Amino acid sequence: MRLLGGFAGAALLAVVLWDAFETIILPRRVSGRIRITKLFYRATWVPWRATARFLSGRRRDAFLSFFGPLSLILLLALWAVGIVVSFALLQWAAGSALTVAGGAPSLGTDLYMSGTTFVTLGLGDVAPRTAVAKALTAVEAGMGFAFLAVVIGYFPVIYQAFSRREVAISLLDARAGSPPSASELLWRHRGDPGTAALTELLRDWERWAADVLESHLSYPPLAYFRSQHYNESWLAALTTILDTSAVVMVGLDGWCARQAELTFAMARHAVVDLAQVFSTPPEPAVGRLAAAQLARLRERLAGGGLKLRARPDFEERLTELRRMYEPYVEALARHLAVPLPPWVREVERPDNWQTSAWDRVVKLPARGTTAGEEDHF
Repeated sequence: MRLLGGFAGAALLAVVLWDAFETIILPRRVSGRIRITKLFYRATWVPWRATARFLSGRRRDAFLSFFGPLSLILLLALWAVGIVVSFALLQWAAGSALTVAGGAPSLGTDLYMSGTTFVTLGLGDVAPRTAVAKALTAVEAGMGFAFLAVVIGYFPVIYQAFSRREVAISLLDARAGSPPSASELLWRHRGDPGTAALTELLRDWERWAADVLESHLSYPPLAYFRSQHYNESWLAALTTILDTSAVVMVGLDGWCARQAELTFAMARHAVVDLAQVFSTPPEPAVGRLAAAQLARLRERLAGGGLKLRARPDFEERLTELRRMYEPYVEALARHLAVPLPPWVREVERPDNWQTSAWDRVVKLPARGTTAGEEDHF
């Protein structure tokens, strides 16, 4: 039994250390392997998401927002417990060679010894006697220090990546509305001479999509971190950019089609790989751009002087592009419990930057108007 316990302890230690190494240190590739981290998030996120269904509105969003940061703490605790248990099994397999004040050693003593050694308490009421027990104690103590150092370095990396992601999402607020939509983004660039601003925006978002792909592949828990505003999310922003790029590619004459193709390719790459990371097979996106919404899209763009190209295969080509990414963003949205952005917003509402906690709305004068005239920004 002690021999089997020793093998179990060694196997558990190897699995925990490799999982922590892959999650924190190793830049991950897209992988479908079963890992502790993957199993942990499946076991905790599903009931957390199910519980959130009993809430509504901003309370639901606030409840879901706790999961990302809290899951990191719980994951680190799970790794720590795994290491403590594995060393306890190794000590037990070595014969529980411990000196105990006022008692005989047992598996419980091994667990206590392992726990105090890992967190480097060194109380002295339990001490190793043999060379093997002393070696295991020294190795575990060193591992405890290393684990603490890695954790100290892990959190800043996570929050730096989160900050980079959210800065771009905040910048999109005044450019595409709250929540963002492709029609609003294009309409607000109606006065863009030579499409320079839109070209630069799509170029920036090509880089942003690449950064999201790299950071969320390396640190998948980032996907569960929600944006500061309930009507924004990284997935909604990425979907809006995909929608916009698709419209520019097939529907707008003289616009930045080449940059739109590059941005579309990078953003589509991101959603497909992330769908694989979270094991979310593509699902059909029903009703995102029905005939009535397409008519409203045309009307909205025409109101800003943007006329969609009169080509017989316009709808067919746009549908073909949508099929390349919508099933993946639909699956990710369902898994992460975030809404997808509309193609055309249903109601006119102020952007997040125009509101405050005192329900005041800021309105700017339109370009070329007097200060007293309203701009439907």
